[in-house]
Amino acid sequence: MIERYSRPQMKKVWSEQNKFDKWLQVEIAVCRAWAKYGAIPGEAIPKIEKARYDPKRMEEILKVTHHDMTAFLGSVGESLDAESRFVHLGLTSSDVMDTALSLQLMEAANILAEDVAGLIATLREKAIEHKSTIMMGRTHGVHAEPTTLGLKLALWVEEMNRNSHRLAEAKKVISVGKISGAVGTHATIPPEVEESACAELGIIPAPISSQILQRDRHAQFVTTLAIIASSVEKFATEIRSLQRSEIMEVEEPFEAGQTGSSAMPHKRNPELCERICGLSRLIRGHALTSLENIALWHERDISHSSTERIILPDSCLVLDYILSLFTYIMAKLQIYPERMKENLEITKGLIFSQRALLALINKGLSREVAYELIQRNAIKAWGERVSFFDLLSGDPDVVKHLPKSELEGLFDYGYFLRHVDAIFERLGLG
Repeated sequence: MIERYSRPQMKKVWSEQNKFDKWLQVEIAVCRAWAKYGAIPGEAIPKIEKARYDPKRMEEILKVTHHDMTAFLGSVGESLDAESRFVHLGLTSSDVMDTALSLQLMEAANILAEDVAGLIATLREKAIEHKSTIMMGRTHGVHAEPTTLGLKLALWVEEMNRNSHRLAEAKKVISVGKISGAVGTHATIPPEVEESACAELGIIPAPISSQILQRDRHAQFVTTLAIIASSVEKFATEIRSLQRSEIMEVEEPFEAGQTGSSAMPHKRNPELCERICGLSRLIRGHALTSLENIALWHERDISHSSTERIILPDSCLVLDYILSLFTYIMAKLQIYPERMKENLEITKGLIFSQRALLALINKGLSREVAYELIQRNAIKAWGERVSFFDLLSGDPDVVKHLPKSELEGLFDYGYFLRHVDAIFERLGLG
């Protein structure tokens, strides 16, 4: 299922081949930097640039060394001659692995940024299309006052714009390299080599590091992904609620031949949105693990390493999937304006209670007296399922302040929509 909605680029980012390619890229960049400062003969660089690794050979070496970096270096060394001694000169494993991981995370962030932009564009289009599609606004799951579907979607657009900024900042924080030796002192590799190698790789050196890049950077990245996933979960939850049989104002796409239940042929379940809600929990769990990875012993331990092999690829792959899937849902969303209008009427006009309350206050009544007059009629209207307007216009305590002709003017849906255009202008939506 993931392949259907997510793009193969993200899977490629987290492939073993791409990881080892990045390792080799870092090693070669460091060799070039060393050559600039005379530590490696210039004539060795063209040969080093042709270095290769063999995954099968790496597996063989790994069985002996139980260390993936030494297995990698052993395979690379076998592709070279005497110049192999210059590869990994002055480096510790994390110099290569952490810097390469940053390159992978940057690639992943670029893909996710495209996903976010695509969802924003789809939401924006739907928001503008349904700017004036009136529907019931609900608080606590209960009818409140009318809003529009366009306003609901415009709210999502603005939230995703914030998520776009968050992702850009998280990418910036992770776009650093670390080539500073065993405990970050640069004792075996000077800062100039780090700066030169990082410049070639398109990143900046961390101003200071220990044996590793500090994991608050990675935690910011994963927690950002968790926030984005949680936003999409919120949107998906709204669609799930609005698709309930009692409401049925929108419906996620249901394709020809699709079935919703093995037992009940009538079922059309919001299973895509439910899938998004479940998967977002996974990313939030990974975010917690990323926070636990910040605290390590002294200059480094490897308690973070095993979890990162899971949480970083998983979070990126799953969010790519979530964003792609929800963009599809929104592009194909079934919208039922007539049902929205029906639902506006089911409370027999109770949604105009605040208008009547404010009108009585404007007539000089205290809030407490006005509230009691309106509430007693509202309770009766709801309990007996009768017209709220008829009750108010038949209540002498109300009509002596608000004649029926004035009451009629209060029961106007257009009142609730009079600032919609201004809100859209403030958001920069056409």
